Amino acid sequence: MSRLQADAPADLWVPVTGSLGFRGRRHRKAAIGMLLSQANQAAGAAPRPGSGAFAWILSQAAPLLMRRAGGRVLVWVWKSDPELLVVMAQLQEATPQLRTARAMMPMEYDDTESFRNPHLGVGEKLAMPLPSDPKTPPFATYTWDTGSHFVTVTAVCSDRQRFGTVIDAVDAVARTIRVVDDLQLGEAPTVLRIDPA
Repeated sequence: MSRLQADAPADLWVPVTGSLGFRGRRHRKAAIGMLLSQANQAAGAAPRPGSGAFAWILSQAAPLLMRRAGGRVLVWVWKSDPELLVVMAQLQEATPQLRTARAMMPMEYDDTESFRNPHLGVGEKLAMPLPSDPKTPPFATYTWDTGSHFVTVTAVCSDRQRFGTVIDAVDAVARTIRVVDDLQLGEAPTVLRIDPA
């Protein structure tokens, strides 16, 4: 089965994936709270009194949900300020429906630039530091089409002024994303594995 791997420096990022129990709990809660408040703001809804408790519940459930994804979802938060930046990497099967949905995205999503990853090749990067809707938080997406799968990295920032100060760190993580297959010897006789060393 295909899954994602990446190298996110521990001095800058806290992984949400695999951080069960108390480990990373504060960072998970802050990141989910930020995403919920951004979603409420985009929808024009007022903050709800119980939203902090809801963020806590989601922060407890998130690692279990990601564990069930079997390595197809990786999430990190910015270590020094978890409410500032959340990054999620996803591996999705390139179904005809997903290809159609991507082709029908709004025109502003066509404004991409080439982005090279040593493991996945050349993909696309879309950075939106100042979205046209002031309620939309700044974000960046990175996409690679491997033929059978889409690899997508999405970064959401809560502060338009600070987006430019963290995007280089997001670029660095996006360059380390790779797809690995759990193949055992003899499982696929037509696949030749060469040690990269």
